[in-house]
Amino acid sequence: MPRRERPRESILVVLHQESSSAGRVGHQLIEAGFDLDIRRPPLGDQLPETLERHAGAVVFGGPMSANDQEEFVRRETDWLKVPLKENRPLLGICLGAQMLVNHLGGKVEGHGDGLVEIGWYPIKATDDGKALMQWPEMVYQFHREGFSLPKDATLLATADAYPNQAFRYGENAWGIQFHAELTRMMMHRWVVHGAHRFELPGAQPGRDHLGGRLIWDMHLKRWLQEFLATIFGRPADKNAVR
Repeated sequence: MPRRERPRESILVVLHQESSSAGRVGHQLIEAGFDLDIRRPPLGDQLPETLERHAGAVVFGGPMSANDQEEFVRRETDWLKVPLKENRPLLGICLGAQMLVNHLGGKVEGHGDGLVEIGWYPIKATDDGKALMQWPEMVYQFHREGFSLPKDATLLATADAYPNQAFRYGENAWGIQFHAELTRMMMHRWVVHGAHRFELPGAQPGRDHLGGRLIWDMHLKRWLQEFLATIFGRPADKNAVR
């Protein structure tokens, strides 16, 4: 009698633009054996009332602010009570992390001197971060706002201009300010469509985005693989990871 294959679990993926992609995070989750349930709240997609049918959720970034008053921003921020209450694995990336901070009563705001992080910047793991894994020295950033550390959250990585770069809340909720999900094609697209932001204080020119990728992306990719395995409890195939 043939062995019945175990159904693949799904990860809820929340994106914020029609052209957005789960990128390398999506690739690695699929290669770890998950399916992706993609929802785009700004386009009218509803978020589930429970994550009983999901192994966890990833909320990605976007060009909007977590402080915007659009209905979908408020609704999505409030929805984060679902994975928190059900203790399901949750990862917020950039905007997703900022929504999580707002939900937990923290603050999302720009730098006091108007500085942004757009390009490659150094981060430093805290002692709690080091206890989890080895962190990359440089990460890719694309943001104009940062966040405070929520009450009872554990800071995992820090930096100079924006000191709160990664945190853990409880057992299963995580937030990161930077972007490890970009494929090469995604970075090229961001550099083209985001070029108008390269004049902002602290931003790096487009050539440094692409040049830095050649130096630091391999380390960032390896970190992401271990980070996702820590959150969702299932490593991707190292030979297949993009």
